[in-house]
Amino acid sequence: MIVIAGGGTGGHTSPGLAVAALLREHGIACAWIGSHTGLEARRAPEAGIPYHPIPTGKLRRAWAWQNVPDVLVNTPAGVVAAWRLLRQLRPRAVFATGGFVALPVAIAARLAGVPLIVHEQTSVPGLANRIAARLATRVVVTFADSARLFGGADVALTGNPLRPELRRGERQDAIARFQLDPTLPLVYVTGGAQGAHAINRAVGEILEPLLAQAQVIHQCGDNAATGDHAWLTARRSALPPALAARYTLIAWVGNELAGIYAAAALVVGRAGAGTVNECCQLGVPALYIPLPGTRGDEQTANARLVGRAQGCSILAQPGMTPALLLERIHSLLADPAGLKEMGERARTLAVPDAAERLVTVLLDVAR
Repeated sequence: MIVIAGGGTGGHTSPGLAVAALLREHGIACAWIGSHTGLEARRAPEAGIPYHPIPTGKLRRAWAWQNVPDVLVNTPAGVVAAWRLLRQLRPRAVFATGGFVALPVAIAARLAGVPLIVHEQTSVPGLANRIAARLATRVVVTFADSARLFGGADVALTGNPLRPELRRGERQDAIARFQLDPTLPLVYVTGGAQGAHAINRAVGEILEPLLAQAQVIHQCGDNAATGDHAWLTARRSALPPALAARYTLIAWVGNELAGIYAAAALVVGRAGAGTVNECCQLGVPALYIPLPGTRGDEQTANARLVGRAQGCSILAQPGMTPALLLERIHSLLADPAGLKEMGERARTLAVPDAAERLVTVLLDVAR
């Protein structure tokens, strides 16, 4: 058995799902240890993976009162719970996909003497993975440049795997499901599970001129604190009926994502590890608006890495206005050949057999 640990975001969840699917093909059982409320708590059981939630605590570099219970109570409790689970499950190895969710399991694996493989999806490792890497038997990275950031660890380049179902997307599926016009370019706007407030509001301000030239599927999240979903619903209601029919607003995208990617002429969204990997693997052109203020400016680093290969366009959020966003989208859509070339350049950064490489490392370490 292999235990997968991690989650919290799609970027930390999708690699585990891809590896679990391939392990199953090899006849190897796996289980998942994650948080009670993270994305993985829903996605892993949906994939038929036995799921075990534990207490987790988020590590914050800046001072916050939440650090006290997280560091002194939740993380230690998570380590104890994970140690007990590892003693019960007796896995041959632990595959940690990163994030604060994976850290208690990584510590428990070291205490239980279970080989630990840590996977870094981004170009700049997060704090949790920097700590976990010191406990790991081996570290595996998505980008070659990341290896030097892990000091003396045993590092292998594997790439970042893609969930197999995303490769099977059909354009016609999205057209039928969302009643799209096959003659109009499709823009897919996404801000991750929680949505992206700045992107949501900017897109909401330019709906009418944007929809005059394109159709939009907008994954906006359903964050009660921002109220974006309700605000965008009201904006859609104020549109002329013909334009409103071109705008699909959805809080969360599930299995229909494969068809959306297959139909999309352009993705507009954050530059998190999950979105960047999916666009590169599938050759989908993207306009990235990196989330500012992340540790190490991780999303900007991800976007710039793709940008150096001319595989995307980048718009910095601090300088973004609705008018500028509209201008950039219209400019990109006006050059279909350029968009296609952009997608192909992005594809050169992907490792198509990343899941196979990861499973090879896992089995090698497990032996």
